[in-house]
Amino acid sequence: MIALSDLMTVAVMLTPVFVDIAGVVGGWVGLAEFSPQQAASVNPFWSDLVRVVTMRDYNTRVVIFGVATLGGAAGLVGSFTLLRKRALMGDALAHASTPGIALAFMIATVMGGDGKSIPVLLAGATVTGLVGVAGILLIRNQTRLKEDAALGIVLSVFFGLGMALFGVIQQMQTGHAAGLEGFIFGMTASMQAADARLIAIVSVVVISGCLLLFKELQLLCFDEGFAGAQGYPVVFLDILLMAMIVLVTIVGLQAVGLILIIALLVIPAAAARFWTEAMSRMMICSAVLGVTGSVIGGLASAVFPGLPSGAMIVLVCSAFFFVSMMLGTRRGVLIRLLRRQQLNRRIDRQHLLRAMFEQIEQGQPKAPAGQTPPQAIAHRKITVSVAKLMSMRSWSLRRLERAIDRAVDDDLIRRSNGSCKLTGAGLTEAARLTRQHRLWEMYLIAFAEVATANVDRDADAIEHVLAPEVIDQLEDLLDDQGTTISVPVSPHELEQRSTAETPADEHTAEERSVNVSGDRGAESPTREQS
Repeated sequence: MIALSDLMTVAVMLTPVFVDIAGVVGGWVGLAEFSPQQAASVNPFWSDLVRVVTMRDYNTRVVIFGVATLGGAAGLVGSFTLLRKRALMGDALAHASTPGIALAFMIATVMGGDGKSIPVLLAGATVTGLVGVAGILLIRNQTRLKEDAALGIVLSVFFGLGMALFGVIQQMQTGHAAGLEGFIFGMTASMQAADARLIAIVSVVVISGCLLLFKELQLLCFDEGFAGAQGYPVVFLDILLMAMIVLVTIVGLQAVGLILIIALLVIPAAAARFWTEAMSRMMICSAVLGVTGSVIGGLASAVFPGLPSGAMIVLVCSAFFFVSMMLGTRRGVLIRLLRRQQLNRRIDRQHLLRAMFEQIEQGQPKAPAGQTPPQAIAHRKITVSVAKLMSMRSWSLRRLERAIDRAVDDDLIRRSNGSCKLTGAGLTEAARLTRQHRLWEMYLIAFAEVATANVDRDADAIEHVLAPEVIDQLEDLLDDQGTTISVPVSPHELEQRSTAETPADEHTAEERSVNVSGDRGAESPTREQS
């Protein structure tokens, strides 16, 4: 029994929790009933949250507009870079821009200008970023090194050079490097209207380029060789794609920093890949995720001033990626597990029905030569014990029972006293599966040179994923065995055409008869030939 003192102790411990919940509910009520000034006196946190979400502050509107347009552009161009297998190109470009920022500051300061002017710093970052791209292409094309090695070399060398130049700036007498480190981790909060306008202009250019060159870039990403054979300027298209990556990377340095800019280029596109296979829908989904993640991350940074905007944007996009990875309708983890389970169940059903059909075949006497085999209706009366099915397949009893129960639910099998028998639909499906299995065995023996002793195991491994057109090709192999297709007698009297209505050059019905026991489509010999 629980003592009264224990209940009192638990109540005392939970009192602060109930107080906080009451404060939250009271804050929402206060925000709903009172003005912003009155709501601030009730709960300052919720007042700040509403002010940020409704974007009453000018600076908040500027920041959200800038990061939203950047997220949309990065999502679009990131879709092409992901499919082009150049996801790390943006990371290499961002690190390659570090010495450009330092050099632009040093040159502008020495010449008496404003060394911390955003256009000047971005211009320097663009120059060294393009040099870094040229270095990557040169190493990849002129050496035996792969592209990943070229990316690693350029990334580390340029970033090391930039850090060295930042050290030189610290010792300069005409300027100081305070604030330049913001390009490394991002400085979204200090974004001004001119910066947001620049990001918007670049984003519009990138989005327009992606939409106008959608067909060409799509072909470049999926089949570069075919695009070249069709006369498309592959090299020029590749340069345009790299130029758009450079633009998004450079203007995104101020928003999320050179270390985290790769997240906006890769994460939304990778998350969209879990939801669709179509390129157009993937681009739309990626852009929506990029915009949504940027807006939510920017708002969260405004609500909690101690959290950097770039990191919050990346964390929100990462949360979207995790949800997409688990719940994606095309490539999500859960849907793949569900499909695998459905495939395993379908395979178990096929093996069960085929095993029952083969057991029924073994118990039937073979028809003498020239006579018709026993009618299929007799097969439905034969029962097969569960013990025999266990001996044919390497199943556990629990797995076999589950397969039988599912087949019973679908009216393919009926159970009675530890035995099973096929229904009419079950017999038809079992015959079809057995025929398909033996067709595949014939193919493996005739064309894949698989030993007869191993053909049943190999056929079981792949027969469940055969395409219909492959089945049609395998059926042609039955011609060599002289398969006879039994045709029932017509239940009604067939119409006879008069001789006057029959054209002179038309063969008679007997002459048009088809011998289905030999090559399909071969006509029977005419009376004159016989």
